[in-house]
Amino acid sequence: MQKIKVKIPASPAASYTIAIGSNFLHTVLAQIKKLFPEKQLFLITDGNVAKTKNLKALLGKENIPKFVITPAGEKSKNIKTVIKIIETMEKQAFGRDTAVIALGGGTVGDMAGFVAAIYKRGVDVVQIPTTTVAQADSAIGGKTGVDSLISKNAFGSFKNPSAVFIDVSTLKTLNEKQFNAGLVESIKHALIADEKYFDFLKKNLNDILARKSKPLEYIAMKNCKIKASVIEEDPFEKNKRRSLNYGHTIGHAVESASNYKFLHGQSVAIGIIAANIIEQKLGLGGKERLEELKDIFEKLKINLEIPKSITKKQILDIISRDKKAVQKWPRFVLLEKTGKVLYRDGQYAHKVERNIVEETIDILINQ
Repeated sequence: MQKIKVKIPASPAASYTIAIGSNFLHTVLAQIKKLFPEKQLFLITDGNVAKTKNLKALLGKENIPKFVITPAGEKSKNIKTVIKIIETMEKQAFGRDTAVIALGGGTVGDMAGFVAAIYKRGVDVVQIPTTTVAQADSAIGGKTGVDSLISKNAFGSFKNPSAVFIDVSTLKTLNEKQFNAGLVESIKHALIADEKYFDFLKKNLNDILARKSKPLEYIAMKNCKIKASVIEEDPFEKNKRRSLNYGHTIGHAVESASNYKFLHGQSVAIGIIAANIIEQKLGLGGKERLEELKDIFEKLKINLEIPKSITKKQILDIISRDKKAVQKWPRFVLLEKTGKVLYRDGQYAHKVERNIVEETIDILINQ
């Protein structure tokens, strides 16, 4: 037997710029063309965004090839839709000299990023998030993917954007439920990384809910700085990046069990409450914070009740498939205190005994 060692050179350092502001969407296409002067542009959006002024503001009088995901939302976030998008691009002879533009919320961004990751073995992608959840989280960091019939983001890849444009004025097109639920990711960032930011969110919640530009630009900036600091240290979720999943372990399970009738932010809010209950059961404190969070979620009109149609068995089954699972049992991100994730034995995600998790789920279902 003969052996040949193939040395894979380290990936070159990469970076991208996040532009944050208000009422500048009409200038973005020109900026993208300047960034990619020799590339073909292909736009991916969804049926909801296509009806808003955001699409018109971006394109102006331009008419670039596009794919409109219908129906909008999680139900279309699957491999079948990805195949349709890719075949549309192939029929129009798009090659490696393509830059995909994602205009929309988290579902659009995840799918467009995944398409860009796998089309012709990889093309550029530009993220233009238009929802609170996408501007806070999903458009930054390069995690892309689509759901299987069993769990969220079962198909996926890391694909960092080449640029991100966050225009907070696009949030005015959202209904109250979508806007409010998306703010949960901002709350999560504050909980894991910055107590002063958490205080800011509490004190300025009325202005945020009124969609005033200055506080929205501030929270976009804070979210991006917090997430950037984490992914720069751990781009492929080997350890520290797992802290960004705070509230997502049980949250994702509830979202999947609801057949995506629950918005992502609503599900993560339930998961955050669950994490706080677990923290108290483990003696980590946080009783006052738990009451503060319940008060905030009430002001956001987020329903924390799990319907009787979702069972404890369902939730336990889904979390056993969580991406942080080891030997079919998840690892939970927990807080040592507000603004600081528990770090122990070199890990940011920890095993929690099954009985504690079951007791916590019982509390959630019966609250």
